[in-house]
Amino acid sequence: MVSSRFRFIALMAVVCMFLFYRSADRYDYRYPETKTYESQSPAAPGSQAEASGGYFDDAKDAVAMPTPVGGDGGLVPTQAAVVDEEEQETEEEETEEEAEQEKAQEKDQEPDRVKEQEDEKEKDAERWQDNQTSQEPKTAQASTLQTEQRTHQTPAPYTTQANHPAETTPSHHGSASNATIPRPSADGVDWSRFAYTQYVTNAEYLCNSVMMFETLHRLGSRPDRVMMYPQWMLDPAAATADTSHGLLLIKARDRYGVKLRPIEVQSRAGGDATWAESFTKLLAFNQTQYDRVLSLDSDGMVLQPMDELFLLPPAPVAMPRAYWLLNDDPPQRVLSSQLMLVQPDPVEFDRIMHKMDLVGQNDYDMEIVNQLYYDSALILPHRPYDMLTAEYRQPDHANYLGSDREPWDPEAALREAKFVHFSDWPVPKPWIPMSLEEQEASQPNCTAINGKESCVERKIWNKFYTNFADTRQRVCGSVATPIPMRPKRRSWLRM
Repeated sequence: MVSSRFRFIALMAVVCMFLFYRSADRYDYRYPETKTYESQSPAAPGSQAEASGGYFDDAKDAVAMPTPVGGDGGLVPTQAAVVDEEEQETEEEETEEEAEQEKAQEKDQEPDRVKEQEDEKEKDAERWQDNQTSQEPKTAQASTLQTEQRTHQTPAPYTTQANHPAETTPSHHGSASNATIPRPSADGVDWSRFAYTQYVTNAEYLCNSVMMFETLHRLGSRPDRVMMYPQWMLDPAAATADTSHGLLLIKARDRYGVKLRPIEVQSRAGGDATWAESFTKLLAFNQTQYDRVLSLDSDGMVLQPMDELFLLPPAPVAMPRAYWLLNDDPPQRVLSSQLMLVQPDPVEFDRIMHKMDLVGQNDYDMEIVNQLYYDSALILPHRPYDMLTAEYRQPDHANYLGSDREPWDPEAALREAKFVHFSDWPVPKPWIPMSLEEQEASQPNCTAINGKESCVERKIWNKFYTNFADTRQRVCGSVATPIPMRPKRRSWLRM
C-alpha cells in the first residue's frame, strides 16, 4: 500500500516536472546576444558600459552585455520585444517621412496658389477698371448739346404752381415707364439715381453754388450735380454767353459736370428779401428724375463728400436738428433746412406748394419743412453734417457735442466735419466786405490751456474765411461779386 502511494507521488512529480520544463521552453529568460543595431553604436573603449561593472563585476561580461533599454531598473526586454520596438520605430519613421513628403508637396504647390490668387485679383482689377471706364459720364455740355440737337427744344422752366406736377419728369419710384434698370457702377450702386442740388436766386449767390460744385468735383463725389437757377440767366444749351453769370453757368456745366435746370424763383411779396427767395430750395422735392437729392445751402462750405447719405433707409426727407437753437430761452427743438436729403415725389411737392399759400409772413422754408415733416423726418446727426462757423466762437460746446462731459477739441471737430455753414451773426457773410477792425473784434479769443495760450479756435475760424475768399477768387475770378478784405495774416490772427 505504501509502495503504491510512493509510486503515485513519484509519477505525479515526474509529470509536474515535465509540464514545468515544457512550458518553460516557451520563454527566453536569457539576455540577448550582443548585437549592434541601427540606432545603437558599438561601445567604445573607455565608455560608460565598459568602465562600470553594471550588473556584474566581471569586465568581460560587462562589455558583452548590451545597454538595457529604458535603464530605469525595469525588466530587460527579450529579443522579441526588441524586434517589436524596431518595427514600431520603422513605422514611425515611415509616418514621419510621409508627413514630410506631404508638407513638401504643399510647399511646392503654395507658389501656384499664390499666383492663382494674384491672377484673380488682377482680373478683378481689370474688370473694375473696364466698368469704371465705361460708366464714366461724359461732360454735361456734350450731353446737353446732343439732347438739344435731337429734340430742338429748350427744357421748360420749373413752375411753382401746385397744379402742374405732370409737366415735370415723372417719378420712377416703381413706375412701369422706367422698368429699364441702368447699368450700376463698379461698386454696385447706380449713382446717377442721386444728385447734389443747388438753388440760385440771384447773381450774388451764383458764385457760391459754383464753388460748392467745384469742391464736390475736386473731391471725387459720385452722384450727379444739379443747378437750379433763374431762367433769365442763361439758355441751358447755350455754348457761350455775354454776361458774367452766364459764363459762370457755362463753366459749371462744362468743367464741373453740372446739369443746368432753369426755374422760376420762389418768393412772395412783403417778405424779408434775405430769406424770401429761399423757398426756391423746396423745388428739390420736384426733382423726380432722381430717387434722392441732397440740397445744400450755398452759404456753406463742403469739407468732405457726403455720398453715403444717399444710401440711408427711405424717408420723405432727412434733416439734422438745429442744435444752436437749444441755447434759446426756451430751447427750440426744430429741424435745420441748411442740409436736406429729399425723396422727390409729386404728392409731397404738392403738399409743399399748398403749405406755402397758408403760412404767415414770417414763415419760410425752415418753418414749412418743420410743420410738414417734424414728426416723420429721418434725423441726421449734426455731427458731422451741419456745423456752424460760430461754434468756434462759443464758450460752451455741449449742444454741439451732445454732452457736457465730452471735452471740446477744435481740431478734432474740424477733422470730422463734412459741411460747415457760415453763420456768425452779426458777422456778415464771407463774400461781403468787412473791415479789419470788424474782423478782429469778431474772431474767437485765445484761451489758456495748461498755463499756455492757445489760439487754435481763432486759426480755424479765420481759415474758414480765408479759404472761402481764395476759392471764390480761383473759381469765379473777376466775374465774382466783391470778396471780403483780407488783412495780412499775422496781424489778422494777432500772433
